[in-house]
Amino acid sequence: MPSLVGIVSRACTSTRETLARVGTPTDDLGKVVRDSAFYRWFGMEVAEAEVGAVTLRLTLADHHVNIQGLAHGGVIATLADAAMGLSIRSAVQEGRRHVTVAMDVHYLRPVARGTVTASGRAVRVGRELAYAEADVTDERGRTLARASGTYSVTRTAD
Repeated sequence: MPSLVGIVSRACTSTRETLARVGTPTDDLGKVVRDSAFYRWFGMEVAEAEVGAVTLRLTLADHHVNIQGLAHGGVIATLADAAMGLSIRSAVQEGRRHVTVAMDVHYLRPVARGTVTASGRAVRVGRELAYAEADVTDERGRTLARASGTYSVTRTAD
């Protein structure tokens, strides 16, 4: 895993300064996910979080499954995007926000039921652009999908 200094834009001068700015990523991101109507409906929860890395968990329900009885590809992609996006959020400079501008997902194995986990890693977070990767796994640790995403980083609206 890259160091905090490597993840966060060079505007932050030390790991201590970065951690003081971010606070406790698990608490903050857990609250963000719990307070989001979409994330609640979707059923995802924050399993682990630290600056630049977030793991989400989802227990598959009937509304996550396609007509073939498998987790819909969009469900897997959404979980990966959320894990990558939240990993960016945990490392982005204060006063800045991010949105997905491009995402690539490679589906490697289907899953029908159970709990799936997406582990997102911020590879680079700059003032204007960020890049992240995620792996989605099943309960046995088998890789279901691998994703990467590019994110636009801009100032928050006043």
